[in-house]
Amino acid sequence: MGWPSSGHPGSDITREQEGSGIAMNQTADIVIAGAGVIGMCIAMQLARRSNARILVLDRAATPGEGSTGASSAVCRHKYSRSETVLLARDGIDAYRHWGDFVQLPNPLAQFSHSGMVWLGDGRPDWPAQEAQRLAGLGVRVEVLDDAALQARFPAINPCIEAPDSDAETEHVCHGGGSHLFELDAGFMDPVDVLNDLIRSARMKGVEVRFGTEVVGVELAGGRVAGVRLGDGTVVSCPRFVSASGPWCRKLFEQVGLECSWQLDATRIQMVHIDRPAGVQGDLPVVCDPAGGIYFRTQNRGQQIIVGSVLESDELESVRNPDDYATYADDDYVRMKLFYLEHRLRGMGDIRRPRGYSGLYTINRVDYHPIVGPTPINGFFVANGCSGHSFKLAPAIGSMIAQMLEGKTDRFDTDVDPGYLAFDREPIKLDSHNVLA
Repeated sequence: MGWPSSGHPGSDITREQEGSGIAMNQTADIVIAGAGVIGMCIAMQLARRSNARILVLDRAATPGEGSTGASSAVCRHKYSRSETVLLARDGIDAYRHWGDFVQLPNPLAQFSHSGMVWLGDGRPDWPAQEAQRLAGLGVRVEVLDDAALQARFPAINPCIEAPDSDAETEHVCHGGGSHLFELDAGFMDPVDVLNDLIRSARMKGVEVRFGTEVVGVELAGGRVAGVRLGDGTVVSCPRFVSASGPWCRKLFEQVGLECSWQLDATRIQMVHIDRPAGVQGDLPVVCDPAGGIYFRTQNRGQQIIVGSVLESDELESVRNPDDYATYADDDYVRMKLFYLEHRLRGMGDIRRPRGYSGLYTINRVDYHPIVGPTPINGFFVANGCSGHSFKLAPAIGSMIAQMLEGKTDRFDTDVDPGYLAFDREPIKLDSHNVLA
């Protein structure tokens, strides 16, 4: 439901001169820039616990045109840092209980409870060590040897070495690996998730507007006083949340917010194919570190999508998020399918290989988002998710909602908000890529 033209109860809607063409001014308690999965998780969780007048604004014409719509929406728990594991666990808990989370009787989205396999790379000990660590954080995991992996997922080749695409001799597969299986991992359709969030938020009184760009943040006395829109409208508000993904730096610069985090709009390529008839049995989400790929099914198992886990594939900065190549490069498609053919038995002829690209907003400093208040009073951020945004979105929404309203909710995370704070020290990581 939207606000009526006469104003939401308690709102202040004025026209300086009716019919004069002067922009209408509106008052809200909280304005959120960005109606992707992060912005909508924030809005919905705020609305669950307060009567605040919440306005979500998005420059796109329809839901899912930004980073969310291009997301592979994989929900996995394994991260380098325990705090990030807990954020993922709390986010995935919301997805696994989606109807309760969005408070809708018949949501569009459903959690595909496929599990996720992290294939071995020849190191014999890491799966058992990682399983012990994750189990201690409340994540259900199993260690599978080659036989157990093949019994559960017969299409997966457990080879611990990747073929050389330039080799003149045929690759010989080598077994003997140990593999990690996350039982409660899976994936969702990101656009269905987004539409559910929008519907849920609107039912709670949130106004969500598309085709409406925030072009500036107005300050008074060093704090947020309102936002300026592309059509000249000024919306008065004391609190503003940037969840605008690749467009966030533009707002930071406009308001004079000094940001030491290098938030880089980055082109990320994906490949998708029709699932070959020879690929038999269930398929989990799979991370193949030897081949540098991950993949999962979609469209009720009829297709397979393939992405990269290589840092070298996450380096293409995009200067203008409104102007980048949305297709996948031919060489990229060929190479990822080469490694997919090694990993899956029964591939045969690949029909209709296609590709597309979306944008991550990568925090080049430590590959983690910045979440919470900034030095500008009333200006909050939820940016730089670095490819983690979908799985972490419910937890990030919980963090911001707790900061702004203070009340607790069944799906809240209890991870210290200082972990992702704007003014934190960089998080130390062993690797800098989407698996961080």
